[in-house]
Amino acid sequence: MTLLPVWAPAAQQMHVLIDGTRHQMTPRPGGWWVSPVDAASGARYGYLIDDATEPLPDPRSPRQPDGVHGLSQVHEVAPEIWTDTDWAGRRVAGSVIYELHVGTFTPGGTLDSAIDKLDHLVRLGVEFVELMPVNAVNGIHNWGYDGVGWYAVHEPYGGPDALARFVNAAHLRGLGVIVDAVYNHLGPSGNYLPNFGPYLTSGANSWGQSVNLDEADSDEVREFIIGSALRWLDVFGVDGLRLDAVHALVDRTALHLLDEMQIRTDELSARVGRPLSLIAESDLNDPTLIAPREFGGYGLAAQWSDDVHHAIHTAVSGERQGYYADFGSLESLSKVLREGFFHAGTYSSFRRRRHGAAIDPAKIATTSLVAYTCNHDQIGNRAIGDRPGEYLSSGQLAVKAALVFTSAFTPMLFMGEEWAASSPFQFFTSHPEPELGEATARGRKAEFAEHGWDAAEVPDPQDPETFERSKLRWEEIDMGEHAQVLDFYRELIALRAREPELTADTFDSVGTDWAADGTWFAMHRGTITTVVTLTETPIALPFTGTVLLAWQPPAPDNTMSGHNTVIIRRD
Repeated sequence: MTLLPVWAPAAQQMHVLIDGTRHQMTPRPGGWWVSPVDAASGARYGYLIDDATEPLPDPRSPRQPDGVHGLSQVHEVAPEIWTDTDWAGRRVAGSVIYELHVGTFTPGGTLDSAIDKLDHLVRLGVEFVELMPVNAVNGIHNWGYDGVGWYAVHEPYGGPDALARFVNAAHLRGLGVIVDAVYNHLGPSGNYLPNFGPYLTSGANSWGQSVNLDEADSDEVREFIIGSALRWLDVFGVDGLRLDAVHALVDRTALHLLDEMQIRTDELSARVGRPLSLIAESDLNDPTLIAPREFGGYGLAAQWSDDVHHAIHTAVSGERQGYYADFGSLESLSKVLREGFFHAGTYSSFRRRRHGAAIDPAKIATTSLVAYTCNHDQIGNRAIGDRPGEYLSSGQLAVKAALVFTSAFTPMLFMGEEWAASSPFQFFTSHPEPELGEATARGRKAEFAEHGWDAAEVPDPQDPETFERSKLRWEEIDMGEHAQVLDFYRELIALRAREPELTADTFDSVGTDWAADGTWFAMHRGTITTVVTLTETPIALPFTGTVLLAWQPPAPDNTMSGHNTVIIRRD
C-alpha cells in the first residue's frame, strides 16, 4: 500500500485520481503532497494539478501499462521472480561486455525472448549484458534515448517484471547486467515533469532542454535522478549503469551529480553486498570521471573510449571524415593503446581547439576505459546504419576484434558483431503523433545531408521497415563466413580469459611496433604479441614464436597474408 507522494512545489492544490475516484491531496513540507488514502497494488492513478481536468502520470511511476501518456499503475516486482540468491556480483573492470537493443536483438523483441539467447552469450564468453535504455518511451519501438518515464520499464519490452526475469536469468548463468540510463535530457513526447516542478532549465543541449542540476529547487531534481539510478540497481538487481552523454549534464555545484551518484551507489553496494558499477559515456576525455576518489576523481568504474574506436577504425577502414580526421596514422593507434586517450590536451581539428587531458598511469587502471570495434552509436549514427561487415572484409573485422580483445582495456562488442551480422542497425522511432514523426524524419535527413550524404538514402525513422531491417538474423549465425567470424570471436575471448598477460591492467603492460610503410602493426602484452596486417600486401611475420590464434595461419615460410591477424607467444 502507498500514499502516492509527489513533488509539486508550485501547486496550490493537488488531487489524485485512483481507479476513477478523485481525492484531494495533503501538502507536506518541501513542496510534497500525499494521498489521503492508500492505493492498492495494481491501482491506476494520475495527478491533477490545481484546476486541471486531465490527470498526469506520476514522475516516479513504477509502471505505465498504457504508454507514457496514460495513467500510472501501482506496481512492485513479484518477489517469486528472484531465484538468484547465489549471485555475488562481479566487477565491470576487465570483463567482456555485450551491448544489445532489446527490440531488435530477437524476432520477438522482448526481454523474455532475449532470455532465450543468453546461453549463446555464455558460450561466446560474455560476462556482462548491457541493455540499451529500457525506460518508458513514447511509441512502440525506439532506441530508448527519448525516454520520459525514468522509473518505469518500457511496456512493449514486457514491463517491470520482465526486466526482473531477465536480470534473474542472466545472474543464474553468471552474467551481470548493465542498464543504459539517460539523465541529460528528456524525450519530446510524454515529458510532463515541467508541469510538476522546475525539472528543466532555460538552457539546452543537443537533444533538448537541460535538466536542472544546480539552479533553484534543484535538490529535489537531483534526488529524483539518483532515485531512478538506485531503483535500477536495487529494485531490479542490475549490476551497473551506463550513463549516457554525461558531458551534457550541466552542474556547477561543488558536489557534481556524478560524484554524488557514485557515493550513493557505493553505499548501496555495501548494503546489498555485491559490486555495483557506474560507466560514463563522455566526449570530454576527462580523467576526473574515472580517477579514484583519493586522487580527486569521481571514482566511476569506467568510461567509454571513442578515441580507441576511432584509432582502430581509421587504421583498418581508411575513413577520415568528420571526427576521424585526426586519426588514421599508426602513431595515433599506438598512442591510444599505450595511453588511453589520443586527445589529451592536444589540438582537435574537428573541434578547432585543444581537447582532453592525459591519464595518469600511476592513478588509473587501463580497464577503466571501455574499448570496442563498434557500438550502437558508431553503427546507428551512420546515415544508413551499415555495420563494418558491409564495407570491410572478414579479415579486417578480425583485425579490429584482435586489437580490442588483446588490448589492456575493458572490451565490449555490439550485438551481432560476433558473427558479422548482415542486418544494419538504423535509427528508428514510432512516434504516434504524425507531426513529431515527420519532424524527426526531416531532421534526420537534413543532418546527414549537411555531411554530404544523399538525403534520399537516409532511412525514414518512422517507417516500420527501418525497425524491422535492424533486427538480427539469427538464422545466418552458422552460415559460411558468419560462422568463421563467430569461431574466431569465441577463440579470441577464450584466449584473453586464459592468458593473464592479456588482462594486465597497467599502461606499461602495452608496447607497440609498426612498419614504416603501414603494412603491419604489432601490440605486445608481455610475451604475447598481436600482429595485424592493414593492407592486402602479404608480409614476413616480423616476430617469431608459437601461434596462439590466427585468422589465417602463417604459411610454412612465415608469410602472413594481407588483412589478417596472428597472435603469438614470442620466443
